[in-house]
Amino acid sequence: MTSGKGVGELEVVVTYLEMSHRSDRPPAPYRGEEKLALMRVERPVTSFYRYLYNSVGDPWLWYERRLMDDDTLCEIIHQPKIEVHVLFVVGNPAGFVELDCRTTSDIEVVFLGLLPEFIGRSLGRYMLDWALDKAWDREPERVWLHTCNLDHPHAIAFYQRAGFVTYRQETTVIADPRLPGVMPAGQEFRDS
Repeated sequence: MTSGKGVGELEVVVTYLEMSHRSDRPPAPYRGEEKLALMRVERPVTSFYRYLYNSVGDPWLWYERRLMDDDTLCEIIHQPKIEVHVLFVVGNPAGFVELDCRTTSDIEVVFLGLLPEFIGRSLGRYMLDWALDKAWDREPERVWLHTCNLDHPHAIAFYQRAGFVTYRQETTVIADPRLPGVMPAGQEFRDS
């Protein structure tokens, strides 16, 4: 449960998870009948990247990259070892995963999520399994990510079922991004 420390503030519990070896669970088959494609978008144009980030992140209050100007954002997403992969369902962008492969010892799953219309269709597990295979093919010492209590209420369990284990938690207080206009006015948030 998020509880603000003051008016306009949110308490955020960040959970860091890692894998030290490739999971032996079988990859999730997609059982739907729709055609799927996962494609790397090299040097994504900012408007498309922002569309993905904002559409996927709105329900979970993703706001940090909204604060970046286009040049700062491009400095990150245009690096050769930052990989943005987009999941398409019958040609429609349905979600994305971003991998930070800048170090050889560990790979970070920076973002992974689906547009709201595609949640609950087993696409999340399909995309995560695909991303983990992609990451482990680089033979890192570990794959890691972080999530928080503002994310989907089942996020931690979802990652743990994939083989991640928690190695650290920290609590911080942030200014509610809905108040200063960073997020769209009237943005609904699932307070879990």
